[in-house]
Amino acid sequence: MISGLDHIVLVCPEIVSGTAVYSALLGRAPDWQSVSEDGAATAIFRVNNTALELMAPKGDGPVAERLGEIITDDGSGLKSLAFATADIEHAHHRLTRRGLNPHEIMPGESRSDISGKTRTWRRFRCDDAETGGIKTFLIEHVTGALAPVDAPGGAVVGLDHIVINTPNPDRAAALYGARLGLDLALDRTAPEWKTRFLFFRTGGLTFEVINRLGEDHDARASDSIFGLTWEVDDLAAAHERLLDAGFNVSEMRKGRKPGSHIFTVRDGTLNVPTLFISHDPK
Repeated sequence: MISGLDHIVLVCPEIVSGTAVYSALLGRAPDWQSVSEDGAATAIFRVNNTALELMAPKGDGPVAERLGEIITDDGSGLKSLAFATADIEHAHHRLTRRGLNPHEIMPGESRSDISGKTRTWRRFRCDDAETGGIKTFLIEHVTGALAPVDAPGGAVVGLDHIVINTPNPDRAAALYGARLGLDLALDRTAPEWKTRFLFFRTGGLTFEVINRLGEDHDARASDSIFGLTWEVDDLAAAHERLLDAGFNVSEMRKGRKPGSHIFTVRDGTLNVPTLFISHDPK
C-alpha cells in the first residue's frame, strides 16, 4: 500500500531565503519551484529516497493565510508527511477500514518555474486525530513525478532517517506498523539514553520514533516531527562544504550504528534539528 516517504513539508516564512538556506545545506539546487494561485510558494529538493518540500506564503489566498497562521503559532519547521502509493483508491479503502478516516481524494497540479514542465497527482489526508496530530497524506503521482539526479560531490544523496517524538509509543507503534503498514524493524528501550526507540523502515529510509523515559507525558498529546539525518557519501567533504558556507557544525564523530560517522548542524536550518551521516562501505 505504501512504497515509501514521498516527501516531508517544511514551512518557512519566505521562499527565497528558505530555498537559499537549503540549497547551501543540501549542496544541491531545488528540482522544482512554483507559486500556486491560492498563495503557496514551494521549492522541492529530490534525493534518492524522498524529497523535502519547502512551503511559504506568497501573496493572497487561503493557503497563504493558513501558512501565515502556522508560522505565527508555531514558527518554521517540519509540519507534515506524505507517503507514496501506487494505487490511491486501494490505499483510501484500506485506511478507511483501519480507522484513519481519510478525507476525499483530491487532484493536484503544479507547473515548475524552473523547467516549465507540469506534474499532476492525486492525494488524500488522514484525520489528524488518528495520526497522532501529525498532518499525514498519501499521494499517487499521475504525470511528471520527480526522479532523483546525481548529487555533486559532498552533497546530500538521501535521507537516512527521520525522527518523530511521541508521548505515546504504543499509539505510534499501532499507527506506523499496524495501520500504515510500515515494517517495524526494532523496538528497544535504552535506559542509558533514557529513551524507547521504535524503528520503522519504508522506501529505503528509517522512521525513528522516540519516547523520552522519566518524563511526564500526556498520552493524549500530539506527536511531532523532530529532526532529519541526511546521508552523504563523503562526510569530510560535506563537513568542509558546510563550514565554507558558514554553517555552525560540530566535529565529526562515530555514530551509534557500527560503521557510521556523523556531525551535527547546530543551527541555521529553519528550526529543524539536523545531522549528517555516512556509512562505511560494506
